[in-house]
Amino acid sequence: MLDAELLHVTLCFLGNRPTEEIDSLAAALAVCDGLVGELSVGAPLWLPPRRPRALAVELHDERELLGGLQRSVVATCGELSDPETAAARHAGAAKHRRFRPHVTVARLRSGFDRAAKRSKDARRELPPTPALSFVPSELILYRSWLAPEGASYERIAAHAIG
Repeated sequence: MLDAELLHVTLCFLGNRPTEEIDSLAAALAVCDGLVGELSVGAPLWLPPRRPRALAVELHDERELLGGLQRSVVATCGELSDPETAAARHAGAAKHRRFRPHVTVARLRSGFDRAAKRSKDARRELPPTPALSFVPSELILYRSWLAPEGASYERIAAHAIG
């Protein structure tokens, strides 16, 4: 399970970016203002469904405001990218991919998929999640650090939303 301070909703994955872009990305958050209403926790799900690498819980957004904020972030970050960079390709792909709001709660070992094939119980039905809701208050630019023991996140910039 991930520590509570690592839980977040990814609106746009930027991939590797030059450190010189951090200030312009942070400034771009200010123009990605959007009203986001109450989000509620939905069902647990394996992601991606065919070869899961993470356990997540879906988020429900009755007014569909989070999707608008996500599109704004993707468009803004895509405009800042050099079209030849991997980050620009990520942002371009994200424009065409359906946004599925979720919070990742656990990451799986790489051998999980092979184990799941040997054990029918490995991906059994998950119990329902508790009825929880919250209102996001910040849009945060994180830098992620990947290590064998798991990911850690460094808060680079934040912008109040709502």
